[in-house]
Amino acid sequence: MQTIHTFGKQDPNKSYIKRPAVYAVVFNETMKNAAVVQTDGGKCFLLGGGLEGEETHIECLKREAIEELGLEIEIKQYIGYAERYFFSTKEYTDYLSQGYFYRCELGKKICEPLEEDHHLIWMEIEEVQKNYFMNTKAGQ
Repeated sequence: MQTIHTFGKQDPNKSYIKRPAVYAVVFNETMKNAAVVQTDGGKCFLLGGGLEGEETHIECLKREAIEELGLEIEIKQYIGYAERYFFSTKEYTDYLSQGYFYRCELGKKICEPLEEDHHLIWMEIEEVQKNYFMNTKAGQ
């Protein structure tokens, strides 16, 4: 049976909207750095996002790679699942993010990112773990 990691705290007085999402975990050649998307405002996150309509996980990851970075992506292996309770400061809504994570490799550039303020950066694995897997305060 798969262990479910849950981040954030559920408030029993709130109603949460379930938000299924997929995320790409991409390492560089030395396996010491991971690909992270950074906005002009300084926010950083893993490549990926919420499923739209009847999209499959693979379709969503490919769409998000084009939107956020203008790149093709190759999905290699399913890694795992995690949940996160959070309040979206952008949408003023309480969510239960249901995240599915995949090890991926970035492919060739096929266009400019559709989200113009998104940029690929490489971050040390320890920094990614510290800022994104341990931090449960950040809202998206």
